[in-house]
Amino acid sequence: MEELELIAGMVKQEMDAAIKHLEHAFQKIRAGRASTTMVQDVMVEYYGAPTPLSQVANVMIPDAMTISIQPWDRTAIGAIEKAIINSNLGFAPSNNGDNIILNVPPLTEERRRELSKQAKSEAEATKITVRNARQDGMKELRKLDGVSEDLIKDEEAKIQILTDKYIKMCDDHFKVKEGEIMKI
Repeated sequence: MEELELIAGMVKQEMDAAIKHLEHAFQKIRAGRASTTMVQDVMVEYYGAPTPLSQVANVMIPDAMTISIQPWDRTAIGAIEKAIINSNLGFAPSNNGDNIILNVPPLTEERRRELSKQAKSEAEATKITVRNARQDGMKELRKLDGVSEDLIKDEEAKIQILTDKYIKMCDDHFKVKEGEIMKI
């Protein structure tokens, strides 16, 4: 039945989106090394408009513990510095007139645990989203008229298998991220 496939497709699409969101959230959680993703969401007030940092400067990683930001327009250096401070990333930018250097401090054991908890909460939120997608799919199946109960039960079983697969995916992503965070 086309309606059953449509509902299953919608559920799978929602679960895929949840996993993509989790992967994006995990990119923002640092794991001891400098990365351009740490500053990708910084918005700079540039000529009166909030602009992504990547559109006003070149962001480079010269070594594992340093982020170098070289603005294309020198007049933006103050605005970039202010945006980094306001973004609550925990970095103290140093400005040498040409570019901004961010020293990424090594993670303490306590900070690693905090980041691990943050990753765990992201994974749990994703599992909730996956389960909600399952619930929505099940509700839609029950609303269908003129479809045999056996077909609906079969589709519910398929959606449950899909849910289990995505929950396991969340757990696997979390284990990998936790390993990265806790590795010294």
